Amino acid sequence: MTAPAKAPDRYAVLGHPVAHSRSPAIHARFAAQTGQAVDYGRLECPLDGFAAGVRAFAAGGARGCNVTVPFKFEALQLAGRASERARRAGAANVLGFDGPGPAQWWADNSDGIGLVRDIRRHAGVALEGARVLLVGAGGAAAGVLGPLLEAGVAGVVLANRTAARAEALVQSHAELARSHGATLAAVALPAPGEAFDVVLNASSSSLAGAAVPVPAAVLRPGTLAVDLMYGAAAAPFMAWARAHGAVPRDGLGMLVEQAAEAFFLWRGVMPDTAPVLAALRAEVDAA
Repeated sequence: MTAPAKAPDRYAVLGHPVAHSRSPAIHARFAAQTGQAVDYGRLECPLDGFAAGVRAFAAGGARGCNVTVPFKFEALQLAGRASERARRAGAANVLGFDGPGPAQWWADNSDGIGLVRDIRRHAGVALEGARVLLVGAGGAAAGVLGPLLEAGVAGVVLANRTAARAEALVQSHAELARSHGATLAAVALPAPGEAFDVVLNASSSSLAGAAVPVPAAVLRPGTLAVDLMYGAAAAPFMAWARAHGAVPRDGLGMLVEQAAEAFFLWRGVMPDTAPVLAALRAEVDAA
C-alpha cells in the first residue's frame, strides 16, 4: 500500500496590511522550481495582536513565517535565538519554528542580503568603494545597513527625520563599520550631502505618498537610486531620480532576493531568482 503523501509545510507572511503581498506567489514559484512541499499564505495581524498571531500560527504546526511592516522590531523579541545580523539590526523579517514554543523559535533578517544581491546581480552595480546614502532609520533601514557595510562600501550616510533613531543605528553598527574600513554617519534630512553613488529610500515616504524627503543634490548622473518599495508606491521616487539623471530601481528585486534567502534558511535549498524576478516584473508592469 502506498503511504499517503505528506502534507506541505506551512509558512506565511504576517503584517498589517498584508493583502497586497506578493510573497505567496514568489514562494510558490520557488517551491515548484525546487520540488519543495510548501504551502505559503498570508496572515494579517491586528496592530496589537502580532505576538498572539505568531503563537497561534506556530501552535498550528507551521514551520516559519516572514514578517513585514510594522512588526519587524517586535518579531525579534519573540524568538529564543537570533542571528547576528538580526540582533545587530534589532529587527527580524524571518522566523523559523523548530517547535511550538518561543524557546524553539529562531529569528533572522534577510532584507540586507536581499538588497545587496539585487544590486549586484540584477542591477549590475558594484558596491565596493561606493558612497551610499540611506534614507530612513526604521525596520527596513536597520535590516540593510549591516550587509551594506559587509559588502565593502566606502561609507554610509544615514538621513532620517528623527535624529535619535539614526544615531542609534550608527551606534549599533559602529564596530562593524570600523572592522570593514567604512565610514558611518547620521545627518539631518535637509542636508545629507551630494553626489552619492547609491541612494536608497528606506523611509515611509513612498508608502505614505509623500514627496521625496531629500534634495536632488544627493544624485549625480548615473547614481543608482533604489526605492525599497515597488509598483505604484515607488513610481514617484523613480520618476524623481530619472528626471535628475540617476538610474532608478524599485524594490522588487530585493523582495525576491530576500525571499530566496528566507527560503534557503527554512528549506536548505537556494532557488534561482532570475526567472522568478522576470515573471514578477511582468506581472507588476502589467498591473
